[in-house]
Amino acid sequence: MPPLTSLLTDASQGRTTPADTTAGTAARTTSAAAVAAALAAVAEAWLPRVEYRAASRWTGLLPAEDAAALLDPALATDLAGAQVWLLTWLPGQGTPLHDHGGSAGAFAVVRGTLTEDTVGGPVGAVREVRAQLTAGRVRPFGPHHVHRVTNRGTAAAVSVHAYTPGLRQMSTYDLDGGVLLHTGTERAGVDW
Repeated sequence: MPPLTSLLTDASQGRTTPADTTAGTAARTTSAAAVAAALAAVAEAWLPRVEYRAASRWTGLLPAEDAAALLDPALATDLAGAQVWLLTWLPGQGTPLHDHGGSAGAFAVVRGTLTEDTVGGPVGAVREVRAQLTAGRVRPFGPHHVHRVTNRGTAAAVSVHAYTPGLRQMSTYDLDGGVLLHTGTERAGVDW
């Protein structure tokens, strides 16, 4: 099997295939799941960058050129339109229900355990489904995904998140009686 740093998604087929590194090959697109998994595999290289805050989750943007340097400099063009975030979660810390403003993505749990509550279903019957994600798990999602991520454990957790295209906005929601209610929108460069 090829190393994680050379796995790419063939967007037309939805398959993961080894990268073609020969000169003159067609442009390729690296999947967010492949980026998150590959960065999780080299976590020791970026873990010194993370911090922990008692008041709230810590988030840090990993510049695309830094991510490419950690994985494979040939990925710089692929990663230019993506965004990679490093997050830390102390016990009890989490997000509200939110989307990613039309960006698809993936996150990989590097340390600890995170709980993801995903919402879905027909109008008036929207419900939450819970999953425990332990270190080593990668969770891909599409551009219309709404979820909440929380550290319900007793130890700190670390995760790496990749988004394509990069995040421009995120909306937050409440779930009330099977109805998903929009509660706000945060914009890149304004709210974070």
